[in-house]
Amino acid sequence: MDQPESLTNSAPLIFIIAGEDSGDLHGARLIEELRQENPHFLFAGYGGQKMAAAGCEILVPVDKLAIMGFVEVIKHLSFFRRLLNDTVNEILRRRPQRVILIDYPGFNLRLAKRLAEHRIPCTYFILPQVWAWKEKRVKIIRRYFDQTLSIFPFEEAWFNQRKVNTTYVGHPFSELPAPEQTRTDFYHHHRLAKNTPLLVLFPGSRQQEVDRHLAVFLSAAQQLAHANPGLRIMVGRAPGINIEPLPAGILVEDRNPLLALRYGQAAVVASGTATLEAAVFNIPAVVGYRLAPVTFWIARRLVKTPYVAMSNLIAGKLVVPELLQNDLTAENLVFQLQPLLSQSDERTRMLTDYAEIRRALGEPGAYRRAAHLISEQITAMTDEAE
Repeated sequence: MDQPESLTNSAPLIFIIAGEDSGDLHGARLIEELRQENPHFLFAGYGGQKMAAAGCEILVPVDKLAIMGFVEVIKHLSFFRRLLNDTVNEILRRRPQRVILIDYPGFNLRLAKRLAEHRIPCTYFILPQVWAWKEKRVKIIRRYFDQTLSIFPFEEAWFNQRKVNTTYVGHPFSELPAPEQTRTDFYHHHRLAKNTPLLVLFPGSRQQEVDRHLAVFLSAAQQLAHANPGLRIMVGRAPGINIEPLPAGILVEDRNPLLALRYGQAAVVASGTATLEAAVFNIPAVVGYRLAPVTFWIARRLVKTPYVAMSNLIAGKLVVPELLQNDLTAENLVFQLQPLLSQSDERTRMLTDYAEIRRALGEPGAYRRAAHLISEQITAMTDEAE
């Protein structure tokens, strides 16, 4: 890829785009490590509160970008077309030394193609899961990115076999920060006795996910609470998500929802990042997910992997139960969750498999290694341009 003229500019600007809450977290941690590489780096882009706190100028907030599903995206096509044009114009105006794209392939792949026309170099961090579906996207990644960084060990060989020069940096979840509260403080904050069993509900990080999942999650949880005296129910609420009104007695953790996963006894989670976070925090879980009917019909015909939960994909087997679409009922959730609330064989097997999953995530330092490689790439291109 040719070098843009901006590489000779003195202001070392990096433009970062994260389209989801998980991407906001990855972007923030990456920014922190990039500042260690070069404290003069400046950051602008699309993200959320975590990236803003890390020092990134947020031009479009992540809650305007988190739209998922074929039908849902089609409804917002005009918005995304305008956003793509506006993004290209803004990047050309600012002339960053590098653009870092985090997951969010529907938008980011189109953006990379447009930026290549103007010789803006792009790094892909958190690669799209093209090994699961839409493998043709590999051609786009190979052509329009001069740097790709993977977080799953099997991805490096998979992409390199398809002539995409990819470097495995490790998985970010191997280095999650220490909790901001102890279990004792967390329980005290929610006025819980220290031995209270806690069932955690993670209905999703997008409003459309929560609207499809929360009612059935709550129905199952209330049945379980009735059958298990003393069991309390807590909803982990993502930023900007409306979950009102809730039945009496339901607890909410919205300051740091991951604390609920860390300190709960069992969980039901929407498919996504939380499935792997449950494995990292060693909390037995059941995965539930619903899509718009047309979206689900299309996805079933396109997705090539046998599982949807990342923990199952990493393990190569069904570690956590998956209840999808019409199978996601309160009755099925109760059946799968009940054994996980006691010291059952099902709970023991799941925790044993979780240990294998955590080992597969690699050594800590993924963000540091990614930042170092990105900084090296910027320096190399700057040297070539001078």
